[in-house]
Amino acid sequence: MPVVEQYARAHILTDDDMQDDLGAVPVVLRYDADADPRSVRVGLPGGREWTFPRALLEQGLRVPTGTGEVRVWPCGRVQAVVEFHSSQGVSVVQLEMKTLIRFLRRTYMAAAVEPVGHR
Repeated sequence: MPVVEQYARAHILTDDDMQDDLGAVPVVLRYDADADPRSVRVGLPGGREWTFPRALLEQGLRVPTGTGEVRVWPCGRVQAVVEFHSSQGVSVVQLEMKTLIRFLRRTYMAAAVEPVGHR
């Protein structure tokens, strides 16, 4: 099955004040149905990457949700916040909702693609 990889820009928010914007940074959204059809990965600068359920990302666009090291919640109508916990601390990033929705749609389309010769 195809791998979905989407590059996006995210805003890193400080731990002290969620409104402080430290500027846009590149992130990579990935989905590989062969590796795990129920999970997505988000890669941040510095090689940090989190894998978590695709359903968590989808649900977090509507209502606050979280599990383990990842929390997702809507921030107004246009933004979503994703919070990643690790032994090094917390990374809080803000992404455009339309970017995440586009990515999720692409993951469902990729999962629906049937390999050639499998009918």
